[in-house]
Amino acid sequence: MNRLKEKFSTDITPALMSKFEYSSVMQVPKVEKIVINMGVGDAVQNSKSLDAAVEDLEIISGQKPVITKAKKSIAGFRLREGMPIGTKVTLRGDRMYDFLDKLVSIALPRVRDFRGVSKNAFDGRGNYTLGVKEQLIFPEIDYDKVSKVRGMDIVIVTTANTDEEARELLTQLGMPFQK
Repeated sequence: MNRLKEKFSTDITPALMSKFEYSSVMQVPKVEKIVINMGVGDAVQNSKSLDAAVEDLEIISGQKPVITKAKKSIAGFRLREGMPIGTKVTLRGDRMYDFLDKLVSIALPRVRDFRGVSKNAFDGRGNYTLGVKEQLIFPEIDYDKVSKVRGMDIVIVTTANTDEEARELLTQLGMPFQK
């Protein structure tokens, strides 16, 4: 069993139950899924860059990503509807906990000048979005093989009803929020 999942069931669930005075264990918010999205704008000119992004995302998440396509044509960006412009992956279950554990304990501390993640990136329904400027903070990525530094969006979807509940859940899971 995963370290973070075990901590959630043994320590975090009782702590959240007492803090928010839930009557049932089923009311306790939990992490539902994590979506990692990588937009590859230069895929319009160079289709090889998309393959590199897919490869990076697969190494980071341990799961094969899906290629996302443009919904609209935008002439200014030389973009046609249906062109591949990014890649994303949705993690659930054990892989999700593995990734969250790796993100919190290894990747985020490796960010340059890191002072914690923003407390204000909740969407009002208990979901948290985090932008990462470079994929090099993940230990699996080999620095020498990287063709271009790419950022990614990481969305943590929880079952929490309010931002306060979600913030408490993520804090307990070890998310380093700014003081």
